[in-house]
Amino acid sequence: MTGGRSPRRAVAAADRTRQPTEVRRRLIVEAAVPLIAERGSSSVGVRDVAGAAGVSVGTVTYHFGSVQEILSEAMVLQIERYYAALSETADRATSAAGALRLLVDALFTEDTDRHWRMWFEYWNAGEHHLDPAFAGGQDRRYESWHRQIRALAERGVADGEFTCADLDGFTTRFAALADGLALQRLRQAPPLTTQDARRHLHRFIETELGPGPHGVGLGPAE
Repeated sequence: MTGGRSPRRAVAAADRTRQPTEVRRRLIVEAAVPLIAERGSSSVGVRDVAGAAGVSVGTVTYHFGSVQEILSEAMVLQIERYYAALSETADRATSAAGALRLLVDALFTEDTDRHWRMWFEYWNAGEHHLDPAFAGGQDRRYESWHRQIRALAERGVADGEFTCADLDGFTTRFAALADGLALQRLRQAPPLTTQDARRHLHRFIETELGPGPHGVGLGPAE
């Protein structure tokens, strides 16, 4: 467990007494998200989570069997929210090319550093998690991310916006480059701005996806 000053309590005690079990569990998990993003999962203990959620340590241990269970649910919650927002962003685009540009821009903003910290914490936790269901959940989330990328490229090919001889290869390389740029962005070794991270990904897409019969490829990002 970690020491130090506890974060501001999330809710008043009078409000907590009226909350059913599922709401209180969600409150605890929600409180853990910023802690993990700021400190890393290895530096967050049950007292930290209890203080952030505004509940007792006993309440936390009553609802969860371990700190790892809380941290795992917190990471899953944040990651699912993030990729749901990405999907909505892409869905608003009127073309596949526009959707890919929006996707890249949404991946790297000043606000997404927190997501990327959670993402790498999530994968690191999988290396030490003995529950097969946890590993299975990681696989499904990454497969879903790959499907989203591939679907956008496939849509653009079908609509004649651009060409791609290897959709699966494009998907794998896009995801790998995004992860690599995110890691460099967080470590800042060497330094990488959000604008440069976007530029590298846009350039990759322009190189991989050529002009189609009804379009002129992606062209340079605006």
